[in-house]
Amino acid sequence: MDRWITAVHGGTLRRADPAPLAVDLGYGAAPWTAVELLTRLRHARGDLHLTGLEIDPARVAAAQPYARPGLTFARGGFEIPLPARPLLIRAANVLRQYPEAEVPAVWSRLCSRLAPGGLLVDGTCDEIGRRHVWIALGPEGPRTVTFAARLATLARPSDLAERLPKALIHHNVPGRPVHTFLTAFDAAWAAAAPYAPLSARQRWLHTARTLAADWPVLDTPTRWRHGELTVPWTTLAPPGFPA
Repeated sequence: MDRWITAVHGGTLRRADPAPLAVDLGYGAAPWTAVELLTRLRHARGDLHLTGLEIDPARVAAAQPYARPGLTFARGGFEIPLPARPLLIRAANVLRQYPEAEVPAVWSRLCSRLAPGGLLVDGTCDEIGRRHVWIALGPEGPRTVTFAARLATLARPSDLAERLPKALIHHNVPGRPVHTFLTAFDAAWAAAAPYAPLSARQRWLHTARTLAADWPVLDTPTRWRHGELTVPWTTLAPPGFPA
């Protein structure tokens, strides 16, 4: 996710004036994700400031030894209680803990705190970050859905279904767009099996090309080779969510 943010949103970070603010919302019991996100984002913008937010005061206190110039930790939640509007809010494995019915309102609240041209990334990953699905949103609402995996460990694309964000995970049932898409994804993966002896990456690349013939895949082989594939949110949007 951090690599994708830097590649896709890096231009916005570099053009920002003054230096941009990023937020790692709900970084968890330890601050490693905030430290790693700052390291990655500073490849695009060396003076970027990142704040890790947690609602648990004990977690905020535990993170303070890792604070340094450009990296701070504070108590806060969806209100994003910071004096400046962030250009990026990353919420990884946060909304999965909330009822689906609350997601649209949380999206709206977070997006309202973004700086102009800002990005909210709401995603879910496994414990070691090898399977991940995220939704990218701007101030206007949801934009895209990205599926990403460490390809050497992937049996089939639909294995990512268990990491769908809260907005999608309960809609992976026959008749819903996300289920139809994942079924097509698996079929394209099966058709690309002859490329598996070359590498899992080559199989994924050919899978993406096949899928792009019938689905509005937004990215290119530059991103596919990293084990990613992005489609418009409108392609998968379930009932009750903005399209």
